[in-house]
Amino acid sequence: MTQAPWDREAFVTHLHAVGREMYHDRHPFQRRMNDGLLDAHQLRGWILNRFQYQRCIPVKDALILARLPSQEDRRRWQTRIDDHCGTDADVGGIEAWLRLGEAAGISRQTMLAGDSVEPGVREAVQSYVDFCRERPWLEAVAASLTELFAPALIGSRMAAIERHYPFVDSAGLEYFRRRLDQAPRDVDHGLGLVLEWARTREEQERALAALTFKCSVLWTLLDAVADAYPDPRQ
Repeated sequence: MTQAPWDREAFVTHLHAVGREMYHDRHPFQRRMNDGLLDAHQLRGWILNRFQYQRCIPVKDALILARLPSQEDRRRWQTRIDDHCGTDADVGGIEAWLRLGEAAGISRQTMLAGDSVEPGVREAVQSYVDFCRERPWLEAVAASLTELFAPALIGSRMAAIERHYPFVDSAGLEYFRRRLDQAPRDVDHGLGLVLEWARTREEQERALAALTFKCSVLWTLLDAVADAYPDPRQ
């Protein structure tokens, strides 16, 4: 027997439940970062490996954009690519992350080369890009809804770095400052698309599965970093 779709409120509640249970703000490595328990080598390791994810964000967004259902949606999604790749008026998030690395003592040559990226990080990021290439656009958009949970984590990361890691020049935190404004705007569009187009229970459940998958990507990324840069107390 086919189940009736959830109403809007219930569907949103289910989406938020995925974040409460699986978002990587709960990961032990992230918690150690926020508590000031990483050393400089570990924090630099996270910045370096996370760049592998940052530089692939506009790639997955381009894959999604190409399949969106309307000109207006494609125009709005293009803003995400501009945010990361930059425009004539703005350097963009990829450059901002490179500057974060430099502020922490990592050369941009090292960041761009990517030779020190952990294999588990590389595989996790590639799995996300492949997902956005291979799955229906609605599921790819749903996977992006980790942005529902991002602002709180972004704020806590920025505050933790400022408080606990003074060797990082505060000018390098511009990436986080800009995402505090960009993420809510992005999720407004992405969530609107999912709520509009996931019309059956099956489509809603696939959207939840996509969001769950994306949470697992971010968690796996931190697993790989934590394994490469272990807690010396353990």
